[in-house]
Amino acid sequence: MADQSKHAVNVAMRGDGYYSTVTKGAKDVIDSAIPLIIDAISRLPDRAPALPFTFSDMGCADGGTSLDLVRQAIGTARARWPERPISVVYTDQPRNDFNSLFRIVHGLTPLPSYLDQAEDVYVLASATSFYRRILPAATLDLGFSATAMHWLSRKPCDISDHIHAVGASGAELAAFAEQGRRDWETILLQRASELAPGGRLVLVNFVKDEAGRYLGNTGGINMFDTFNELWRRFAAEGVIGTEEYVRMTLPQYYKTVDEFTRPLTDTGSAVYRAGLRLEQSETRIVPCPFAAEFRRHGDAARFAREYIPTLRSWTESTFLGALSPDRPAEERQGIIDRYYRAYEDLVRENPANHGMDCVHIYMTIAKADA
Repeated sequence: MADQSKHAVNVAMRGDGYYSTVTKGAKDVIDSAIPLIIDAISRLPDRAPALPFTFSDMGCADGGTSLDLVRQAIGTARARWPERPISVVYTDQPRNDFNSLFRIVHGLTPLPSYLDQAEDVYVLASATSFYRRILPAATLDLGFSATAMHWLSRKPCDISDHIHAVGASGAELAAFAEQGRRDWETILLQRASELAPGGRLVLVNFVKDEAGRYLGNTGGINMFDTFNELWRRFAAEGVIGTEEYVRMTLPQYYKTVDEFTRPLTDTGSAVYRAGLRLEQSETRIVPCPFAAEFRRHGDAARFAREYIPTLRSWTESTFLGALSPDRPAEERQGIIDRYYRAYEDLVRENPANHGMDCVHIYMTIAKADA
């Protein structure tokens, strides 16, 4: 039997509200989806007044980046259905920092909550991956997810000479593409079961767009190549071993527009047969807010200091997990701290063209009426 632990996914956003504090770009991406949320609610069918309007934020992290979007969704739903109770279901994997989520949502942090602005709103959470069924059949009115579904359910293999599938080739790239295809189908089929007839999904995901651009690769210094070059340097200097370098592979895959839309337009696909239909899709680039600020203030040290934490927020758990468990925990953490300091030094010494522009596909998907 194969060693399944070899390809286990080790992913967790940093806790204690850290994720929302340092991920300005993620909030910008989510805020730009608010018009799609409002439009989706306007297209939903009416249901019995006693039935709750159920909204789900899938892959919510600590919930801070989507506060304004959820506030708008609640306000729009309440305006249309004054008598319906509203359920907001936050979902993420069991490792997620749900303590920070509830502190943020209940207004126990400086971030303004929406709960004081609306009545008959019920906040729930499920420590369930979006690769599984989260809600009972036909109960979800509107599902939302942003910048989450590029995380694969498993790592199909390690990449021998890069830390991400964007730098893979040959059989290794093919394995990631196939895993991405299967995972996307699984996600959609689970949502098809949960959605009420006429329900909608608004999904915002990292994409490799029509021009070949993707996160951190929109014309400047390639972010993933920089990640990789630093780890290769650490391996060459003996800071980490060769096996540790190979295990640095991030369990992510950025699909193309065709890979995203094909299951929703191919009449023979299992997703199409399950009733899901593509209503709209478009790709957008949301500029890196830290690079934009740097162009305004011109302080390279400040740019490096503010930029690196957002990279760290979503890579650290994978990189830390790749280090040998034979190393003491303090030594492993020391290597990780040294690594991000090295990236910060690079940016501070040569800030031009660094940045993490976000490249996303924005999709609205409908469940066909019964």
